[in-house]
Order: sequence, then C-alpha cells, then structure tokens
Amino acid sequence: MKTGIIGGGLGGLAAACTLAARGHDVVLFEKNDWLGGKAAVLEQGGYRFDMGPTILTMPRVLERIFAEAGRELHRELDLRRLDPQWRCFYDDGTVLDLRDDPKRAAEEIGRLSPEDRAGFERFMAVASRLSDVSDRFFFWKSVEDLRDTMDLKANMSLATLKDVMALRMHRTVAGQIKRDVKDGRVAQMLEHFIQYVGSSPLASPAVLCGIAQMQQGEGVWYPMGGTRAVPLALARLAESLGVEVRTGTGVERIEVEAGRARAIITDSGERVACDRVVSNMDSVRTYAELVGGAEGRAFARTRKREAACSGVVLYLGLDRAYEHLAHHNFVFSRDPEEEFGAIYDHGEPAPDPTAYIAAPARTEPGVAPDGGEALYVLVHTPYLRSHHDWSRMLPHYREVILDKLGRAAGMEDIRSRIQVERALTPQDIHERYKVLNGAIYGLASHGKVMGAFKPGNRSRQVEGLYLAGGSAHPGPGMPMALMSGWIAADTLDTDARGAGDVARERADVAAE
Repeated sequence: MKTGIIGGGLGGLAAACTLAARGHDVVLFEKNDWLGGKAAVLEQGGYRFDMGPTILTMPRVLERIFAEAGRELHRELDLRRLDPQWRCFYDDGTVLDLRDDPKRAAEEIGRLSPEDRAGFERFMAVASRLSDVSDRFFFWKSVEDLRDTMDLKANMSLATLKDVMALRMHRTVAGQIKRDVKDGRVAQMLEHFIQYVGSSPLASPAVLCGIAQMQQGEGVWYPMGGTRAVPLALARLAESLGVEVRTGTGVERIEVEAGRARAIITDSGERVACDRVVSNMDSVRTYAELVGGAEGRAFARTRKREAACSGVVLYLGLDRAYEHLAHHNFVFSRDPEEEFGAIYDHGEPAPDPTAYIAAPARTEPGVAPDGGEALYVLVHTPYLRSHHDWSRMLPHYREVILDKLGRAAGMEDIRSRIQVERALTPQDIHERYKVLNGAIYGLASHGKVMGAFKPGNRSRQVEGLYLAGGSAHPGPGMPMALMSGWIAADTLDTDARGAGDVARERADVAAE
C-alpha cells in the first residue's frame, strides 16, 4: 500500500518512519527545502540557533519511534539531562530554580516560600495522577472527544469513576494551582507549564497540569547539536527505511472521491495516487485548503476551533556570555493576569511580557564563538489579527523585550553585546510553516471539558485521511507532535491490515 505524507515536520517524520518500519511504501512531500518544520536551524557569523522548539521532554516517545525499526535512540542521539530544568527571574529580583529532582525542587520552593513546599508536593501528586490517567486513556491512540477515551458503559467500575473524577473537569489549570500554592511567584512558574500548548492557564482544563509530571518525572533533555538534531536523526532513519522524500514540493490538494482520499495533487499539478494520506499540515488548514468540499464543510461544523498563541523570537548572537543564565530561563511578567488578558482576551501583545530565554552554550559551547552567547528569546503574542502589521510593530516590541531583560534578568547592557540579530514574527511563522494564523502551538486548549481535545488522528470526515502534528491529537510540543505522528501511523497501519484481512477473506470466498 502507498501512503502519502504531507509535511516533513516532526509529526510527519515520525509517521513516515513508523509506517516504513512496518512495511508500508511511503512518499513524503515537504514544501520547504529542509525537513523538520519549525525545528529548523539558523547559522550566522559563527552562531547557531535552533529556530523553533528548544525544550525536549518525554524522550520515551522518540525511543518508541526508533524501536519500530529496531534502533536504539541513544545510539542515534546524544541526549543530556539538564539541571535546573528552568531558572526563573522576577521583577522583584527573586531568582528561583526548578530543579530536576522533585524533592530538590520542593526544597528550593520552600526556601522562597516555606508554606508552599508542601503545596508544591500536593500539586505534583495531582499532576502525577493526571499524567497516569492521560497515559492510559488519552495518549498512544486516536482521540477526538470523550467517547474515544474510555467506554464508560463497558468499563463502569469504581476505578473508572475515580479516573473520571481525577480529570477535574470543573477546574482550570490556574484554579488547580491556586488550591495548592499561595505564593504568586511559585504559582506563576507552575502556570507556565501550560505554555507548552500556547494557552492561558485561566481558561485551560486542569487535566493539563499533568504536563508538570511529564517534565519533573522524566526530565528536560538537550540533544547535542541542538533540537535540530532530532529531525536530522529521523530523516536519516526514514532514508534508511526507504522513504521517498520530496523536498521543495508543495501540495495543492487531496483528491477525495466518494468520501475517500485517493491521491495527492502537488503544486506543480502532478497527481500521486495513494491508498491513504497523512497530513502533517495544520488540521484546520488541511480541511479548508486541501480537502474542501462537503468534507471540509463538515469538519468546520464540528466545533469552533481557535488558534493558540503566536510569538516573537529574537535570535541574538552576543560577544560576551551572561554567566548567571541557566540553559533554560523564564523572565516573568509583572502581572500574569494582565499578560494573559492582553494576549488571549484582547488579542494584543502584552505590555510587560514573560520572556523565555534559551542559552544553549551552557551545555554546548560550540553554538557561539569563544566566550560568546547564542540566545533564543521568545515572547508569546496573540495569533494574527487582521489589524496586526508586524513589519511596523516589531521595532517597538523589540525594545519592550530588551527592556524587560535588562530590568528583570540582569542584562542591562544586552544591546551593546549584540553582534548578530535576526527575528521571527507571527507573520513570518504563518507564511513559513503554513500554520493557522501564525500560531506556534496549533489550536488553543481552552475549555474545562473539551480544551484538551484536538482533531483526532483518524479523520471522521474523509476515509483514508489521518492527521499528525501540533494541531492534531494529542497536541503541540516536541513529544506530543512526535506522538501524533506515531498514533497516525499506528492507526493507519491497523486500518490497512484490517482492510487487507477483509480483502483476503473475500478473495478466499470467491475462490471457493
């Protein structure tokens, strides 16, 4: 069977490797000249920057993908576990490390706010429970809504009811954190786990607190060579498994006949017949731009879907390092409610934003010239609105960001240290990666009940169409995007083998 994959991002590469390892004939189309999607690289003046994701968690997802081909991940990638996981800077001069070990993290928090040591431990117990429930009912299978997670009629029991109650569907992330933690600085740090999915903790379901356990329990890792090393390793694996990779080839549409995906039409007009199709393009844009017709309209009617936030990224090559930075750092806003209100409610850049800083020279000095620093600075912004003109907005917002770093993170002289500078805006992200309205993290995770659900990996509108990537289940972030590709491939493979069994049975009956 021939499977066409649209998009060579992390989800598309994971799907390609998994399907090829299981014997499928796979062709992958990527409009850009590189594979990896947002996990691209920028090299300039002796500095190297990861352009997209910079934090790798849950390496077991990658381990599973490589194991499909009988390969051992740690022979393909040199992964280094980081401690601290984050260093946090606040406007009042406080510095707080989130240590790699939960016990040491609790000790650090206790030194800042004694009463919150126990509160953090209570929060992590809840996060551990939610992570366990997610692993058993939410991950590793195609899920679109509650009915896909568990069969309550078939499995009605006290244990199942406890699992349902554990999901805390009546609470938001912020509401759950505030039950356990009183110090605003600690709460702000914990609320930022939800920024992995680009959504507001004030509007996202409490089940997403499980992200904290996935990081605290399984660590934060850095692949030597940068996160760009991940798609490069997957691309090598795909090539070794015989995947046909066609870079520089965009896709115009998916040919659908009688409700089934039949072929991929490239931007040059070539028709490539496929038994099944995996789209790693944004799910909403897949249906609107590649599928269209009655099926596209049917998807649009299923649920109102809002883009997650976007962001401005500054890539700064400095001639002198800031030794007080850790590998990963957050410089927090003065008022999180003001920040989230601006971004998610009013659709405008926050006046005093939180800045995330990756300083990978702490772990891999070769990313910058001797003594230098290659900083990746990300500030979340709203997804694109019609009145946003980032060619006009960027110069002012650059100053807002640099002022914030100087005021709250001890980087007062940062302008004088800059040797190389590039920027990525929401408009750039929208055009470069074909995402929805410039969103970095696919679709927003807002809503106490349905917020955790994304479009399922098996299309309900088009037979033979499967979805991968950050805007499909289970959502955004490196491990989730990779998992989405594995789920799409596993679901497709299961369906294909089932169809093959039916075809063989019919052939046997006909022969008799």
